[in-house]
Amino acid sequence: MKDDNFFSPEIIIKAYSLGIFPMAKSHTSNSVSFYEPSIRGIIPLNPPHIPRKLLKMVRKSIFEITINYDFRYIIDGCSRITKNRKDTWINKKIKSNYLILHKMGFAHSIEVWENEKIVGGLYGLSLGSAFFGESMFSEKSNASKVALTHLIYILKNANFTLLDAQFPNEHLKQFGLIEIKKREFKELLSKALMIKKKFPQEVYKFHEN
Repeated sequence: MKDDNFFSPEIIIKAYSLGIFPMAKSHTSNSVSFYEPSIRGIIPLNPPHIPRKLLKMVRKSIFEITINYDFRYIIDGCSRITKNRKDTWINKKIKSNYLILHKMGFAHSIEVWENEKIVGGLYGLSLGSAFFGESMFSEKSNASKVALTHLIYILKNANFTLLDAQFPNEHLKQFGLIEIKKREFKELLSKALMIKKKFPQEVYKFHEN
């Protein structure tokens, strides 16, 4: 489904509540399309599945983590064209609307810092006890993986019930991603929307075992 003439934060929220999400065909596109995959990727929260080496690195606190400190920088980073990324699905319409959703308290970012500079992160949207992961980026090796690890534990400790990864891919399978059919996803989403949870503003602190 394509929306050329109207695209608003309210439409986006409604779409997510129905299991649909927006994407542009390219960063230069003037339109936005809505997608509802027949197979959905979700990441388990309880128990979480984190690669052992990555969890060990996170516990060493090599990077500093913040929540909602600089949403604009994160969505800019996710949409940035690089040597290895020739295009993205984040166009001007998506960016401007998610900035509004952030101000409304629905869209959130996790920033990964090194030497007082953001080197990676991710953003997504929360409704009820569901979090919809949108995009992530790294300027430093493993920075986006660290952001996702923190997101998983932040959601787990806040008793969120669903982490939607949208499209399955090999990169996310190391975090235990499972593939489910659209009907099953909608059932999980319906239950998650009935449970009201607030996205945390404090970073979950990892401790050495």
